[in-house]
Amino acid sequence: MTTVMWEARAANDRLDDLVAHVLAHADAAADVYRSGDGRVVVIDPSGRGVGEVPGELVARPPHVWAFDPVAR
Repeated sequence: MTTVMWEARAANDRLDDLVAHVLAHADAAADVYRSGDGRVVVIDPSGRGVGEVPGELVARPPHVWAFDPVAR
């Protein structure tokens, strides 16, 4: 199963709006984090991620990475 890590920097004064958008669109199993410097990170074990985000909410396009588990 692929896990998606999604990270975006909020546009000025839009962090709360970006967090609200992410919470509304991320899978319920995803962990959502916010930082003091305006970033939002999602760790999504469903592999869905967040999808498209309105451009006015972000300072730059989100970064997305897909990870696959490694057997130990």
